[in-house]
Amino acid sequence: MAERIGKRLAHAGIASRREAERLILDGRVEVNGETLTTPAVTVDADDVVKVDGERIGQRPGLRVWKMWKPEGTVVTRKDERGRPTVFDILPEDMPHVVAVGRLDMNSEGLLLLTNDGELSRWLELPETGWARRYRVRVHGHPNEAMVKKLKAGMTVEGVRYGPIDTTIDTQNGANAWMTMTLREGKNREIRHALAELNLKVNRLLRTAYGPFQLGAMKRGKFEEIPPKMLREQLGGRWADRIDANRRRKA
Repeated sequence: MAERIGKRLAHAGIASRREAERLILDGRVEVNGETLTTPAVTVDADDVVKVDGERIGQRPGLRVWKMWKPEGTVVTRKDERGRPTVFDILPEDMPHVVAVGRLDMNSEGLLLLTNDGELSRWLELPETGWARRYRVRVHGHPNEAMVKKLKAGMTVEGVRYGPIDTTIDTQNGANAWMTMTLREGKNREIRHALAELNLKVNRLLRTAYGPFQLGAMKRGKFEEIPPKMLREQLGGRWADRIDANRRRKA
């Protein structure tokens, strides 16, 4: 069955479709020995596709891991400024994975990784409806008027941020802890919204992404989410890809 090259790369867990386009434009993708210059290419099952000279195989069974991203790392495979990345932490024998969404360098907590680029993109879409929950420590004194503004949604420097469900948990001297939940993740959304209210974030920890929880994990550690849980939470759309792992082991 013919499919777009970007879709093939996403299914193989190489990259999301958007990232696949960049790989192609950078001259890193070959089909049957020819370097591609455009993503507007379709491939068949028997076409030989290579990325950086390495042949990609059949679509692997869908797998998802969760990790506690440490503060001070960036969510990119190679950083031009030489900063440490989350991929530096992963073991050498781990399959090629892509991150679901982003956490900025100064944020920490739950980060999902998957070997399926299409799933990664789907989980990032606001339409998927998965909530992202954060524990946030701020310097300042938040109040209910601020909470009301956050829950209503805000426009900051021309950027519209949707409603952020917010509760004030504790106030300890000059710092307060808050729990904040949102359903789309614009760049540094929480930091920008709180800065508009004169609250400075000094710690930001993601504790949940949809049904998946950080739980008792340790900083910098990761674990695979069991296939049974994936089937329960992702639904029938992804069941065949999840079960492909079990069929290969049989």
